[in-house]
Amino acid sequence: MNSGKYVFAQVASFIDANDFIKCVKRYNGNHRVQHFTCWHQLMCLMFGQLCNRESLSDLITCLNTQKSKWYHLGLGVGISKNNLSNANIKRDWRIFADYAYILIAHARKICVDNVDFNLDIEGNVYAVDASTIDLCLEVFWWAKFKKHKGAIKLHTQLDLKTNIPSFIHITDGSVHDVNYLDLMEVEANSIYILDRGYVDFERLYNIHYQKAYFVTRLKTNTNYRRLYSRKTDKTTGLLCDQTIRLNNYYAHKKYPGKLRRVKYYDSETNITFDFVTNNFNLPALQIALLYKQRWQIELFFKWIKQHLKVKSFWGYSENAVKIQIYTAIITYVTVAIMKQEMKIKHSNYEILQILSITLLNKTPVNQLFDNNYLQSFKELNPNQLNLF
Repeated sequence: MNSGKYVFAQVASFIDANDFIKCVKRYNGNHRVQHFTCWHQLMCLMFGQLCNRESLSDLITCLNTQKSKWYHLGLGVGISKNNLSNANIKRDWRIFADYAYILIAHARKICVDNVDFNLDIEGNVYAVDASTIDLCLEVFWWAKFKKHKGAIKLHTQLDLKTNIPSFIHITDGSVHDVNYLDLMEVEANSIYILDRGYVDFERLYNIHYQKAYFVTRLKTNTNYRRLYSRKTDKTTGLLCDQTIRLNNYYAHKKYPGKLRRVKYYDSETNITFDFVTNNFNLPALQIALLYKQRWQIELFFKWIKQHLKVKSFWGYSENAVKIQIYTAIITYVTVAIMKQEMKIKHSNYEILQILSITLLNKTPVNQLFDNNYLQSFKELNPNQLNLF
């Protein structure tokens, strides 16, 4: 069915243009637009993400050499640096944000076999964290962070069972991570894995009150008393499994209930972890292993920053930056959907690397990732030669 179609057009076929048009109509995105529509804008930005363009000029220069292919790539007509720049400045970023969440909802339904999550746990499991992207304050004047430094933060909630971000919130760098918990829609019976930066007992009690669970690390200066202990198998790395109650007046007022403390020694890193949770049902070892899964969100941030364009921006306004970030998320989720529907066994990194040099080929995508089609070349003598 993909005979004669460019690889980029095949990748774009995994997203629904009709859903995107609904988002465009919601914010009147195509008002008084004749040629370069919001859909064409999305296609151009996704093309730039996939082929790893460094700047807007870089992207337009690349596209101008392929004018005869614009129509077949789904890019429309009227592509220019001025048109794309003005579109990024003026068109509402919420169009792309809303569409990103539509794709996320679809991806979470079909991407259910994340091999990195191997714990048998009912309900959703989320890792919550924030990543800071440094910016030049003189150029990005709206992204206040410090006196002479600008930055934005990506507050992210990653579904660990699918490896798909379920929610992303963009703020300037001065907003503390814990403020995200005020915006988070808590799902009953779900587990939220947080680092120590999110330890605020009033907000944690709100998660408990809404019948969800949290797993985080106990701060070293937390004042508590042990009520009783449970037996643990020291050979597994568990040091203790206790029920505790907070001693500090204000902390106890914010979290009046009991908490569970699990202390665990990781022999691989030679680090002792002190966990606290409101989940008294899971085995103590699973509490420790759950927190270990939080590393997946760090890998997600690393993957996004290294392989998609979210550090070198194609526009300076807040609207342009948000459009680019949500386009990066749309691209990431599209690759995840394609990987799942086509049963591709390669990693997301490998898929992106292959796509980056084949977007203008007409090879069917399933053949690109066929082991019989791929070839691995190795130098005859891989060792570094001596110059002298």
